[in-house]
Amino acid sequence: MDYPERVRLALASVGIGSDLIERRSLRLCTEATGVVLAETGDDGRQFMLIPEAAQAWKDMAAAAARDGVALGLASAFRSLDRQVEILRGKLAEGVSLDEILRESAPPGYSEHHTGRAVDITTPGAEALVESFENTAAYRWLERRAGEFGFSLSFPRGNRFGYAYEPWHWFYGRGHDAPDVA
Repeated sequence: MDYPERVRLALASVGIGSDLIERRSLRLCTEATGVVLAETGDDGRQFMLIPEAAQAWKDMAAAAARDGVALGLASAFRSLDRQVEILRGKLAEGVSLDEILRESAPPGYSEHHTGRAVDITTPGAEALVESFENTAAYRWLERRAGEFGFSLSFPRGNRFGYAYEPWHWFYGRGHDAPDVA
């Protein structure tokens, strides 16, 4: 089965219609192959990225450390199947689909599928919350992430309808058009 068909079935399995995808102008994100280890978390969790993004992440984290700023990963590559699991879990908790889709991409449309997206954290800050913008790590990223090929994907009022995510950064030029299938 080809990837677009897998995505169609995944969307249907969580009750997402093509109208939502079209209305928000979401772009299909191809699932990466050949991902490599970018970082191992303190809990032993392995964070995978495509080789170029993994090297850029390592270089960026090292540069931040030299500047006295600690960067860590909260999330990296995520498969189509894992995205479905996340949405199903939230639905099972009683969260509405509309609410979920303000913070999570539909399966097949997550930049995490590309192996180029990272969710960044820093010691002393709660992961994946807007207050990350008040950290030294975020201020450092604003100034320096572009030097390593990373850009903020979802600023306030982004055209895709996602909540502001100061922790979510994408590797690669032209991140408005991630790897389109």
